[in-house]
Amino acid sequence: MKEDLDFYLQYNGSVKVSEMTKMDLKNLIQTGESSFLEFKHQVASPEKIAREIAAFANTKGGTILIGVSDNGEMVGVEGYFEEEFLLNQAASEECIPAVAISIEMLHVGDRDILIVKVPESDSKPVYVKGKKTRLVYIRQDDESIVASDEWIELLKNNDSDEGVTFEYGEREQKLFRFLNEYGSITVDRFALLISVTTYRAAKILVNLVSAGVLDLFDKEGVAHYTFSQKSS
Repeated sequence: MKEDLDFYLQYNGSVKVSEMTKMDLKNLIQTGESSFLEFKHQVASPEKIAREIAAFANTKGGTILIGVSDNGEMVGVEGYFEEEFLLNQAASEECIPAVAISIEMLHVGDRDILIVKVPESDSKPVYVKGKKTRLVYIRQDDESIVASDEWIELLKNNDSDEGVTFEYGEREQKLFRFLNEYGSITVDRFALLISVTTYRAAKILVNLVSAGVLDLFDKEGVAHYTFSQKSS
């Protein structure tokens, strides 16, 4: 019994009263779910909410509102203790490495809204435990999706202390001419363009993303590369 109590206390007691007002929360909700905001009616399980936490940690960070329905209605939770427990368990045990989330509470009528702030991780990628294998999630628009191999490689590159450089050779010239004409390219198309394996093509493209030359985005589950908006 004492072991159960110690386990429970380990993941409780971290909630702080939010400085946000009810109007502040309404204004935030009105912006809608996005790359930095997620609504959850409740915490279904540590395994499921860990996907959202890891996705934000692997991207630019974000906020999860617990007690807000998909349509933006503030339904609240009856008691925040169980939600807090599951959130901290997800961030500490289901995410590898652990994610240092913070949880705030805002009273709305006789219920509570939990404001979960997820920082961008300093150690990427953040994995989520699975039954058979660990998965990496990223945030894209208003969804948390499984990261492609290219995204995982990019997260590793960006987390490296080594500077990223690239050589503007014949392959890069062909790539840039293609992008100027068609706007974006896939790994398979680039491999055909420069007559290399898809593995080698992916390495070149990911390196260019890490160097800030290209942007990577997913379209219908396929990674596409285009000129970086920062460099344009």
